[in-house]
Amino acid sequence: MHTVHVLRETLSQLDAQSDRFAVDVVSLLLSAAREARASDIHWLPLPNRQLDILFRIDGLLQPIVRMETAGPNIISRLKVLAELLTYRTDMPQEGRIRQNLDDNEMRVSTFPTVHGEKAVVRLFVGSGNYLRVDDLAFPMDVTHQLRRWLSQTQGVLIVSGPAGAGKTTTLYAALRELLAASASPRSVCSLEDPIEALVPGVAQSAIHPAAGFTYEVGLKSLLRQDPEVLMVGEIRDRETAEVVFQASLTGHLVLTTFHAGRAAEACGRLLDMGIEPYILKSGLLGILCQRLVRKLCPTCSREPSSEELASLPMRAARIPSGCEACGQSGYSGRLPLIESLDPHEGGFGSAILARADVQRLNQVALAAGMRSLSTHAQARMEEGETSWIEILRVLGTLERTP
Repeated sequence: MHTVHVLRETLSQLDAQSDRFAVDVVSLLLSAAREARASDIHWLPLPNRQLDILFRIDGLLQPIVRMETAGPNIISRLKVLAELLTYRTDMPQEGRIRQNLDDNEMRVSTFPTVHGEKAVVRLFVGSGNYLRVDDLAFPMDVTHQLRRWLSQTQGVLIVSGPAGAGKTTTLYAALRELLAASASPRSVCSLEDPIEALVPGVAQSAIHPAAGFTYEVGLKSLLRQDPEVLMVGEIRDRETAEVVFQASLTGHLVLTTFHAGRAAEACGRLLDMGIEPYILKSGLLGILCQRLVRKLCPTCSREPSSEELASLPMRAARIPSGCEACGQSGYSGRLPLIESLDPHEGGFGSAILARADVQRLNQVALAAGMRSLSTHAQARMEEGETSWIEILRVLGTLERTP
């Protein structure tokens, strides 16, 4: 990528003996990561004061540069910016860097290793850069379904998926959509860990478990704040799940995330947590399960030859190639794969009441018309948006569909 090439050239011209060397290195890396659309920067210590820098771009770690000297000084500068204790190198620390001009924030985490401190910087987008529902690249029917759910006054809307699947992006987009669609002001509150962006019109709070301010405690207090809509960063335990569903049954719309690989699996895990089936059936509004796949580079992707097409197990309109624009990766940006589960369609509610296992829940959802992640992945490939290899990387397996 052009940004990375320029970064390497600029870093090579810095004077390693200068007092400002570490300051300039950190400044350049943070700026370049933002321009390269990186979600994380990894600072990996090596022997002899060396330091490897890697960017996570479109979900994959990419080596950027190896600093041959001053590794500890560079980490120290990063810790200064994050207001961490520079003299403590034997314990994990966490902090934040705020860039006031555009509300961009970065979360810094350090961890001691045998060769020195390792650091990871998570980059959050600014408050003005988050998407609306139309910008999420969801299938049109899913976009319409999401809007219908957001128009409700009570119920739990769950966005599920593994870490890095774009769940928080979807939640923020949903909040913006909800606020924009309201004819009058609404009382909207959030509990997050951490707050990744400021959303105008939302009273946002970050939990602090070490001080006893957990999701459960925060939710119980927020319910006395006259909320209409609650955004809960994540359901992590039974106690939080119980308060979330109790809130939905008392007239609140709750948006939250949950770690589950499939939409039906989210229901199964909530039942396993101890949520009573009748409460789950009554309180659940809908589930979106999502993954992110890399999008084929529009500059260099090409139609497969007849031989290449014959070697693929499914139809593909285009395949990756590689060019300067995409850093020879063949991909640029990412797209969501979506399962949208409406628990009030078909016999899904009855399956919940019967405490059906995950396999049965999934069968009922598919029979009621839910499109699976695999089906959506196949459609993305046939439309020339992603590749077979990328789908296998993200999903692991892909069931054939007619």
